[in-house]
Parts: sequence; structure tokens; C-alpha cells
Amino acid sequence: MQRLLITGSSGTVGRLLVDRLAAARPDRRLRLLDLHHPDGLADRADPAGVELVEGSVTDAAVVAAAVEGVDAVLHLGGISVEGPWRDVLEVNVHGTFTVLDEAARAGVRTVVLASSNHAVGMTRRGDADLPADAPFHPDTYYGWSKTAGESLGRLFVERAGLDVVALRIGSCRERPQNVRELATWLSPDDCARLVEASVDPATTGFHLVWGVSRNTRRWWSLAEGEAIGYRPADDAEVFAAEVERAGGEPVPVDVVGGSFTRFALGTCDVQG
Repeated sequence: MQRLLITGSSGTVGRLLVDRLAAARPDRRLRLLDLHHPDGLADRADPAGVELVEGSVTDAAVVAAAVEGVDAVLHLGGISVEGPWRDVLEVNVHGTFTVLDEAARAGVRTVVLASSNHAVGMTRRGDADLPADAPFHPDTYYGWSKTAGESLGRLFVERAGLDVVALRIGSCRERPQNVRELATWLSPDDCARLVEASVDPATTGFHLVWGVSRNTRRWWSLAEGEAIGYRPADDAEVFAAEVERAGGEPVPVDVVGGSFTRFALGTCDVQG
């Protein structure tokens, strides 16, 4: 039996993954941690297969109880957009530290961190695929918080013996919403495949991996994901005609972070 804790399970990516990860293995038991859970989840969930925990990832006592007895943690909990410095620091950095620290204390084998393309958001596109270990070049406080999380993950590998995979996630949603996302899209099914590869006991040490599907227009490397057994199957190009017909406000595609590179720090307001 594999016991998997998912923090931030009620967030955008968590909602896409819970059912997929529950169905992937009949011997898997999920523990879901979030501030609140959607109405009806407790009634719909299999009482023997899904356990619900309410609380914050910044609360060490809550996290300590949540990681007890689990084999792996998928840490999705946190602020997923640009926000005020103190909020981002508390939730994304202190929260990630708390999860890593309590997981190490509890003897958890693997922690998978939801990092972001915004950790390197100011990086300009080149002709070659950008490697998953591209140096930090954050575009926002949010992006910086993800560099801090990656760095903490490496520290806990070196000093506490955890196995950590940091996923530099692109745009994980049911379908791409604009031309940029034809390159950065991570389908929910591919995201589940990536998590499966990350929590596999054969994946050890520290890894940085792009969270992206096998998109025709992709400009990020798949090699690092393939090295841990990730085999993406989906391609955003099937939505290309629909996305291009829809038009809409242009999103920058010459830098990794897209619109985030235009946000005023601490807000989601576009500068200029």
C-alpha cells in the first residue's frame, strides 16, 4: 500500500489530480490537506481510501499529523499567483520549509514540490529547449518563492536524506487558454503521469523537471523528466486552431514567464 499526502488538494492543480491519482493504483491511500475541502468531497470519497485533513501548511502541528505514516508528499499548497511579500514569504517559503522539515522528521521517503516556470520567468527564449535546471531568474515575489522552495528541497536532500523532485510547472489546466499555453501546457493526465514518476521509489536524490506536455510548440526540455520515467502523451496542438481563432489580449511569448513579467511586484496589476 502506498500512502500519499497531497497538500493544497482543493486548489486548481489538486482538483485535477485527486481522482486521477486515486484511480491510478488500487493500493494507494490518499490523505488530503487543505484549509477547506469542497462540499460533498467527504460523501463522495471512499472512507477507506481518502482521508481529509483541514489546516495550514504553515502550522507545524497540523503538518506533523498529516505526514505521519505516509510514504510520499505532493506539496501543492501555497499561493499560486503574485501577492504581497509577507504573504508569499509566509505561505510559500515557510509553508514549504514546514512540509519538508516535518516530512524529514517523520521518515517520509519522497517530497514532490510544485515549483513553477516563474522561478525562471525572466529568462528569454532561445533556439534550443531550455533545460529544467536553468538558473534562477524569477519574475515576481511568487517566482522567487519557488526558487527558495527548490533550494530548500536540495538542502533537505543533502542534509536530511529526503528524495525531492521539484516540478517547474507550466500551465496545468484542462486545455490551453492562449497562444503562449500552446507551448507551456501541462495536461492533467500528463501531470498525473509526472507525479507517478516522481513518487516512484526508483526516483532518488534531487531532481528539477519541467512540468510540460509533449507540445509541438514546447520550448522546454523533456530530457530531465524522461530520466525519471516521465513519458508525456498529450500535445496542446490539438487545441491550436480553437485558441488562435479566439484571439484575445496578446501574452508575451519571448520570455518564459509571460504576463507575470509585466506584473508590478506584489500585485497582479500589469505595469505600464
